[in-house]
Amino acid sequence: MLIATPLTLHFDDVLPLQSGASIHDYDLSYETYGTLNADKSNAVLICHALNASHHVAGSYAGQSRSEGWWDNMIGPGKPVDTGKFFVIGINNLGSCFGSTGPMQPDPDAPAGSGKVYGADFPVVTVEDWVDAQARLLDRLGIGVLAAVMGGSLGGMQALSWALQYPQRVRHAIVVASAPNLTAENIAFNEVARRAIVTDPDFHGGNFYEHGAVPKRGLRIARMIGHITYLSDDVMNEKFGREQRAWVTQTAAAPATGVGAYHYTTQDVEFQIESYLRHQGDKFAEYFDANSYLLITRALDYFDPARHYGGNLSAALARASASFLLISFTTDWRFSPKRSRETVKALLDNNRDVSYAEIDAPHGHDAFLLDDPRYMGVIRSYFDSKVANLMPAVEAAP
Repeated sequence: MLIATPLTLHFDDVLPLQSGASIHDYDLSYETYGTLNADKSNAVLICHALNASHHVAGSYAGQSRSEGWWDNMIGPGKPVDTGKFFVIGINNLGSCFGSTGPMQPDPDAPAGSGKVYGADFPVVTVEDWVDAQARLLDRLGIGVLAAVMGGSLGGMQALSWALQYPQRVRHAIVVASAPNLTAENIAFNEVARRAIVTDPDFHGGNFYEHGAVPKRGLRIARMIGHITYLSDDVMNEKFGREQRAWVTQTAAAPATGVGAYHYTTQDVEFQIESYLRHQGDKFAEYFDANSYLLITRALDYFDPARHYGGNLSAALARASASFLLISFTTDWRFSPKRSRETVKALLDNNRDVSYAEIDAPHGHDAFLLDDPRYMGVIRSYFDSKVANLMPAVEAAP
């Protein structure tokens, strides 16, 4: 069993942000798996999606049900084999899983006030996350990554790594992702954000000071997200129109001039409703509302072609890495069409690109699941291409 150990690095220096603001005195939480070889050529960075974290693989000692969110992908003998590769997971700034975010004390607040950032946490972008990750790798003494890999929002980070630090990335693996969000995707994010900010317990983002949590808004935001992560086929197969229960309520109406009466209502609860409520309830217990707003905005803002008149081919000319892109046929939130846009732009620049379009019924969530074709593509790519670029050296003691 792979045992995971959470780690934290503190950074005193200033990190300039894309917005023109900056952040200082911040922490980044991370985990590592496997052994870094002597010349540090086998490092693989895993970038996480919206509600995930640095806990990518393995389990915590003494804790049941604590597997990392991509534990089926990463570990000894798995597609990303920690017997060969030194894998790093880093929690992004603004998240709520250990790295500095809205829940942490603001270093610029009056001494002794204990004031947290709250709504004052600066806007962060995918590019800012990559810059922060690069600083952590500098501290670990890793100059060049054998590969950077991520799914969904993590895939955007992998792509951005290849553009921001082209000489530091040998391979970029971009799974179920896109070069930017469609208007429909931005619309889904905005509806979710409005659910949060209109929750009476949100208090303009300063709900910590009120001892409140905008759980109603978080529940709805998560329910909206889950609808977009699953395909219609999967929802019909798992839930269909099956009803969980008939709930009958009888109540007395107020007295009227002709006397009192009773009425009965029936609340039909379908299995899909029960599932969405369950997911929303879980999410509201552990995720920070301000983090949700920040991260979905980072999703919306990502667009490497924006400084090139919308020309993605021109934007990707900076990349020098080899690429593997994977999409899933039923993923309508990050459709195969979007991955093919990136493939074409890379081919326009004569880059080394591999592409797999997996016929899977699971929707966007397919990138987290155990489809044998998907796992086989990742395993083959790491074994035949990523590992071949690493010198045959003894592992570091």
